[in-house]
Amino acid sequence: MPRPADSAQSAHPEYAGQYRLESVLGSGGMGVVQLATSASGLRLAVKVVHAEFAADPEFRARFRQEVAAARRVSGAFTAAVVDADPDSERPWMATLFVEGPTLAEQVKRKPLDTVELSRLGAGLAEALRDIHRAGVVHRDLKPSNVLMAADGPKVIDFGISRPYDSDLRTETGKLIGTPPFMAPEQFQRPREVGPEADVFAMGAVLVHAATGRGPFDSDSPYLVAYQVVHHEPDLTGVPAALAPLIARCLEKDPKDRPTTDALLAALRSAAYPTSEDTRAFIPAPRQPRTDEVSTHRRARIHTASAEPLGAEEPAKREGSAQPEGSVRRRVRAWSGRSRWPAVVGAGVLLAGAGVAAYVFGGAGGADRTDDRPGSRPVGGVAAAPGVLAPWSVRLGQGGGMPVCSAAGDGALYCKGPGVGAARLAQADGSVRWSVKAADGGTRVSEDRAPVPAGGLVHTVAADGRRLEARDPDTGAVRWSERLPVSASLVHAGAGRATVLVSAPDGQVTALDSATGRRLWSKRVGGVGAALVAGADAGATSGAGAASRAGAGAGAGAASGDGAGAGRGLVFVATPTADGASTSVVAVVAESGVVRWRLRVDGQLAPAGSTAGALFLLRSDRFSLTDAVVRIDLATRSVRRLVLGSPVDQAQAAVGADGTVYLIGFAGGLTAVQTADASKPAERWRLETLVSRVSRPAPAGDRVYLSAADGRVLAVHAGTGRLLGQTEPRRGGDTGLLAPTLPAPLPVAGGRVFASAPDGSVFAADGRDPAAW
Repeated sequence: MPRPADSAQSAHPEYAGQYRLESVLGSGGMGVVQLATSASGLRLAVKVVHAEFAADPEFRARFRQEVAAARRVSGAFTAAVVDADPDSERPWMATLFVEGPTLAEQVKRKPLDTVELSRLGAGLAEALRDIHRAGVVHRDLKPSNVLMAADGPKVIDFGISRPYDSDLRTETGKLIGTPPFMAPEQFQRPREVGPEADVFAMGAVLVHAATGRGPFDSDSPYLVAYQVVHHEPDLTGVPAALAPLIARCLEKDPKDRPTTDALLAALRSAAYPTSEDTRAFIPAPRQPRTDEVSTHRRARIHTASAEPLGAEEPAKREGSAQPEGSVRRRVRAWSGRSRWPAVVGAGVLLAGAGVAAYVFGGAGGADRTDDRPGSRPVGGVAAAPGVLAPWSVRLGQGGGMPVCSAAGDGALYCKGPGVGAARLAQADGSVRWSVKAADGGTRVSEDRAPVPAGGLVHTVAADGRRLEARDPDTGAVRWSERLPVSASLVHAGAGRATVLVSAPDGQVTALDSATGRRLWSKRVGGVGAALVAGADAGATSGAGAASRAGAGAGAGAASGDGAGAGRGLVFVATPTADGASTSVVAVVAESGVVRWRLRVDGQLAPAGSTAGALFLLRSDRFSLTDAVVRIDLATRSVRRLVLGSPVDQAQAAVGADGTVYLIGFAGGLTAVQTADASKPAERWRLETLVSRVSRPAPAGDRVYLSAADGRVLAVHAGTGRLLGQTEPRRGGDTGLLAPTLPAPLPVAGGRVFASAPDGSVFAADGRDPAAW
């Protein structure tokens, strides 16, 4: 059906693209926001630019940047972008409609109390962390740009935000922002504004939420600006428990303000006091089907560590250093009302009894110290020969999905709410040691998982500002190094001998993984650079690949004639501000020597590598992934494989044969073969019907995914057929969502490890997903 013309002269157009505009939700100086409904029934908020600004090239560029910025963030803490057209006669952007008042509207009714204020602050800190990790500075955080949704605050309106590397400049004499919530540097040095300005604005927003006024209020915006730059904030009426932290947010010098990680760590304990019962409700285990009679389905199940890790101090272990917060294992008898997590698909028949039962590991409070793969859990039941017995262990107190890495020595290293690091046995989940998180519990995204490297285990402290290298046998810290704000880490080389610390400005520092000694430091990429390690022969690397390396999951012949060409390298990709091209640099991880440079068309982000090729994702002007780019590491030849349809908010992983697996926000999984240029690029596409899933985890002829409700899905890598999925493992506090979900960890032998919102880590037998 033809739609009415989108006339620039029409004050209130009837359509924006394919969306019929229904009613006005709000209006501002630059545009009007209207309610609309998508063809599938989604309620949308559509922002349409006022006609008088549509002809302004500078404004169009700013609106285009707003669309790109909104798409760059995950959508977990914002109103996710569904569609947009910044080049229409009347530029517009459609986001998911978020039900709830703005913070400004809520405060008019009643200011927030201490706990409400803490929860708001924790939500804003997590939102800003997500925004900053996407390389975006919001620059206009204020009460009217915060929606108080049922599942936590959502930050909206990226109208004056910009990436760290944006070429758009503030015109001399033009004030950009809202004075009561602007940082001093926004008045003094507007071209140098960084993430710290958003932290300042958050402090001002919290003062407003607690008192109904700002910390620098005045009738004159000029006087407000003067007071922001020269006066101390007025914190009268702010809860005493939060005033010192808010005062730190409002420091004049950006360097003196806390990071978003530190804010989240400080606010979470106040937002969710220990007196509240935040433990998960665990659904009753499903009953076994009558046909579940094969040997591996009759295997008895045990659950290690019935007490949440970090819940109490343990007795000291003899013969080793005692890291704080390690775990004492206890035995609890199962009852029908137990709240402890049960392994999915786990009805277990005791021989001769016909009664389902669960046996917890541990005995008499004795510490569990033996995590050899062949050892039996104390008090547990041995699996039948050839059976991979499922197990589950709960990490920490409160909700949140733990993040883990698997090592080749049979250990699993994890981090979760309340637990800074823990070592578990892959065979049975028994706990060797654990260390409490200094903050008492906070979420971490997948890039913060512990990583075995250089004979140690690398963890990031709760505030995100310190890298700690721990002894794998005891958990004791062997060395530590301070990290820059919003740093990312990449481990490279044989045995991950080098750890590279990348700052948002493109400065890369290489450290020896075993000693912490600085090897080199220099600016390799530009602002917003992304790093990925090269793969050794026969392996793959990429997001989360360190989790599988050493355990054999990624083993297999790598494709390409340049097998081994990526060994010991790290690749740095830096797109230009306009997204027209991307600089790709290959650097020797150990020495910092630049091996080669390429300039490739398009806005690219690394997806991973094999021993012979580097793979990147190309995004269009709407930040939709429309192609996979393959760079041959031996010849530097570039090949683009265009997708049949673009993927929104794509996450990707690379299989050992060079197949790239992409998953979209809505759950569509696509396999792209890159080995044979004569064949179609897309091998298959599967709609999982699961929204918000993890990055794919390919292993052999399987591809595994984790869902937000704790499910694990197994897909056949060759055909795209769904082989099976576990039951959901809901529970825990879901008010604060992690920016990314931890991917499953498949290891050699067929075992698959995953985590769930109830705070548990669990193991499943990946050899027969249909039995899940």
